[in-house]
Amino acid sequence: MKNIMTAPFMVEMIRTATNMYAHGWDERNGGNISMLLDEAELKEYLAIPAIVRTIPTGFTAPELDGKYFLVTGTGKYFKNVQYDPAKNLGIVRLAENGTEAEVLWGFSDGGKFTSEFPAHMKSHIARMKTDPENRVVMHCHPSNLLAMTYVHELDEKAFTRTLWQMCTECIIVFPDGVNVLPWMLCGTNEIGEATAEKMKTARLVVWAQHGIYGAGRDLDETFGLIETAEKAAEIYMKIAHLPRVNTITDEQMHLLEERFGVKAREGYLD
Repeated sequence: MKNIMTAPFMVEMIRTATNMYAHGWDERNGGNISMLLDEAELKEYLAIPAIVRTIPTGFTAPELDGKYFLVTGTGKYFKNVQYDPAKNLGIVRLAENGTEAEVLWGFSDGGKFTSEFPAHMKSHIARMKTDPENRVVMHCHPSNLLAMTYVHELDEKAFTRTLWQMCTECIIVFPDGVNVLPWMLCGTNEIGEATAEKMKTARLVVWAQHGIYGAGRDLDETFGLIETAEKAAEIYMKIAHLPRVNTITDEQMHLLEERFGVKAREGYLD
């Protein structure tokens, strides 16, 4: 059996969590990540089944029965992941129609998965129906995107177009745009279901006055989506109070579509 700390998925998860904390996106115990694991690869590092304990999930997700996830723990600080992965991360398998999570590794102090687990799992289901290769759901609190929800209308088309206009690469990186939820109580099935519904049409979902959810095929793609949107929001917050002399026009964005082989979300460009 190989050392699980050398597994590519573990190395990337640790590196990503550390980088997210360094970016200032995950203060204290804020933020969470979940990654769908390949069973064949996982068997190289863990004896399966080897259930340490079982935790009720508080929701149903029959579509995910038998699926394995590497997930951050509730109340855990991203800054500590690199120093004690087994305490701050866990590998779980969903069972009993998704109502139970079987802990196979990690959460060594008796902890459990993030309180946002319902939102993560429901988002995984939604994204995999749209893109079967989707593997990652990531939640964090980037300062400028959060600030933008206080001063910008929350209409999804308007919010997306503003971000697209801030950086040339935005429409290339997230042509599907950004969906937005008004403030909702976090850690509930309700916000999980609302986020999953938004995930059907976009890989980025902003939680107003809270943060953002991103989804992608791997950790790099998902991190890059959020990073690009946050950079655009930073530029917007620097210029929002100033008269707009120049911008990226819809005509120019159509040129970017053609040049880079992307298609902007239907109806979002003139």
